[in-house]
Amino acid sequence: MPSRLSQRLGKITSLERTQHGIHAKTPEGAFKVQFYSDTIARVSLTHTGHFENYPYAVQAEPSGVEFQMQDQRKFIELKTSRLTVVVYKDPVSFSFKDAEGRVLNEEVASLGTSWIGDEVTSYRTMQENERFIGLGEKTGPLDRRGAGYQNWNTDAFSYSLIEDPLYCSTPFYMGLHHGLQYGIFADNTHKSFFNFGASNNRFSSFSSDTGGMNYYFIAGDSVAEIIYGYSFLTGFMPLPPKWSIGYQQCRYSYYPDFEVRSLADTFRAKNIPADAIVLDIHYMDKYKIFTWDQERFPDPKGLIDELKSKNFEVVLMCDPGIKVEEGYEPYDDGLKRDVFLKYPDGENYTGQVWPGWCHFPDYTNPKTRKWWKEKLKSYSSLGVEGFWNDMNEIASWGHMLPENVEFDHDGERATSRKARNVYGFQMARSTYEAAKELLGGKRPFNLTRSAYSGIQRYSAVWTGDNESYDKHMMLGVRMVNSMGMTGIPFVGYDVGGFTGEAGVKLFARWVTIGAFSPFFRGHTMVNTPDAEPWAFGEEVENISRNFIRLRYQLMPYLYSLFEEAARSGMPVQRSMAITHTHDARVYEPQFQHQYFFGPFLLIVPVVSHQEYTKVFFPEGQWYYLYDGKKIAGNQEAIVESPIHKLPVYVQAGAILPMQRPVMHTREKVTELILHIYSGMIETTFDYYEDDGSSFRHEQGVFCRRLLRYQGGEKKLTIGKQKGTYACPWETIRLILHGEPAPSDFKVNGKKEAARSVHHAFFLPLEKYDPITDPDSMGDEPVVEVTFPYSQETIEIRW
Repeated sequence: MPSRLSQRLGKITSLERTQHGIHAKTPEGAFKVQFYSDTIARVSLTHTGHFENYPYAVQAEPSGVEFQMQDQRKFIELKTSRLTVVVYKDPVSFSFKDAEGRVLNEEVASLGTSWIGDEVTSYRTMQENERFIGLGEKTGPLDRRGAGYQNWNTDAFSYSLIEDPLYCSTPFYMGLHHGLQYGIFADNTHKSFFNFGASNNRFSSFSSDTGGMNYYFIAGDSVAEIIYGYSFLTGFMPLPPKWSIGYQQCRYSYYPDFEVRSLADTFRAKNIPADAIVLDIHYMDKYKIFTWDQERFPDPKGLIDELKSKNFEVVLMCDPGIKVEEGYEPYDDGLKRDVFLKYPDGENYTGQVWPGWCHFPDYTNPKTRKWWKEKLKSYSSLGVEGFWNDMNEIASWGHMLPENVEFDHDGERATSRKARNVYGFQMARSTYEAAKELLGGKRPFNLTRSAYSGIQRYSAVWTGDNESYDKHMMLGVRMVNSMGMTGIPFVGYDVGGFTGEAGVKLFARWVTIGAFSPFFRGHTMVNTPDAEPWAFGEEVENISRNFIRLRYQLMPYLYSLFEEAARSGMPVQRSMAITHTHDARVYEPQFQHQYFFGPFLLIVPVVSHQEYTKVFFPEGQWYYLYDGKKIAGNQEAIVESPIHKLPVYVQAGAILPMQRPVMHTREKVTELILHIYSGMIETTFDYYEDDGSSFRHEQGVFCRRLLRYQGGEKKLTIGKQKGTYACPWETIRLILHGEPAPSDFKVNGKKEAARSVHHAFFLPLEKYDPITDPDSMGDEPVVEVTFPYSQETIEIRW
């Protein structure tokens, strides 16, 4: 006999076809199926008759997708051109199939979706050898099978390798089996749980404390298409300012002002590129937001203006807590305008954090968001263009936000049970929308620690208070890979680790890996030794300079990847699970950290003490970045991994738009360098450029060019420019790797002399002691040609 402890919807008693799907009722509740595209179906179930609204994550609306409906005796079939939803009638359960009728995912028919009290769970059949990836900022391995997780945004200071939950909730995962893949986004902001076969061998499941069942099923021919579908639902990131994807230097904290000036001057004197300096809470007067410590920073505008003159932007810490203190203007004005979170009896919620006892703005209230913008003007008027939203889980001493705290929730009133997971999201939204309006057409940089699905519309994310040891460094790589697969392209970790002390080798390795992360920032905690790139001795300074310098050389490639992310949701840092989804080697512990930086660079993270490592090379041919030596793909191989040479490989057929080394992103460069890695294949790359700072690209002021390499024909075509932006390039230098030297090139039919030269991406390590002979960092023979830049089509043959 079925248990009465778990309640299901039971048998369908009425059914209505709607514009976008169906709406059905049972004696125990109701459900809806709505199509958002031919690959995306939303399923909502309630046992109260009320479908709860979750307004923040999803921006898309149901669309006029053509679908066929067949009402059979035991089931209803809803079929688009690419997805079939089968609804079984008694009791209600769901199955999802592709266009060929293959089962992508289905509920366990005898368990379905059920309630235990208010908690609701969907039990799904685990397919043979099914893998699970995603969920964003989670510890654990790439393949989530056998593990369970919860989403409940938490201030997880110095979190362990297995700690859960952390700061962010992105309840979206993908299942992989039998050469198929699907995605499920369970959009319920209450505390939620995901079980991928933990403590059982029967099912996977996802559940929420309360609030009904509400999820989006996403089909696709590839993981990339599913990521696009999720991004279509939750929104695409805006293009960030170019300076923000350069190197940022932070610590808790830089003060007083002369230390900040010295920091900027040292970067420039040592020829280490950087674009931003980040000020933590010690710039404030007694840690109160919207204030400055007048002894440490007597002239903040003068300091910011001076840093800008040296091409440094300033990013300021923004905590949500408003100190309870009469005479403190944000507190007095916040009370007057009634912008703070409240208890049910109307008293403002008070929690203790850095400034002491604080009230907290209710960012789910439109009037609070307006108030926040007015306060943020005190920063933007100084020239601040970067904002760092921290402590927004909500973090407070004691770590027990009362569940009866009430939020406006844009007029729908909710307690912290529903709103806690979106507090950081709404703070980041408030900051971004305010800064965008206040900066007069400039793009703001916005960073947050706490988030919910859709955060990419408003902010970059970093992985919080990590620790300074090798396993945590590797965990950061896995988390960034995972967050990229959950729609957050602009993400990174604190290079060197926040808590603890990075040693010489650890920092050197971390900065070489970090140079290939989307968000690149060095950071460390208060009362720790200096952790700037020059703070670990001459060798580490050399290594840091080399890899930060390489990132800036890659800026045309990297900025194009960010624009692709803004269009498609495709992450900048790409887990191999995206492109080699069904190759079991991708998920092996020894290979799960490997990733692609864009389409062409294979990055192999290695712990700091390991001089050799095993690499999985996918099919094709690969070039060692340092000397151009080739290695065949579809194999595993042992390679060297000395501390100054992170294993990095370039795919044959690669097109890498680059530039000469620069000290910051605003430095004028007039030559575009195109590196082509020979291979008997055809590849393309969408090269993109704009002014890097404004929103004029939204009005067509950009440059987009399709680069097409045809290895068999020995030809590169640079497509005609789309968009009206006048690129700064005067010349193009084409560098061919792995090709015998031709006698000449033909550029649009005109002969141009070929030059055989030796090329190196890195500076030789300096000889800093009389005994050791340093590594040259390698070079390789290449062939190059230079020709004038043109907005018209350019065809190069050799």
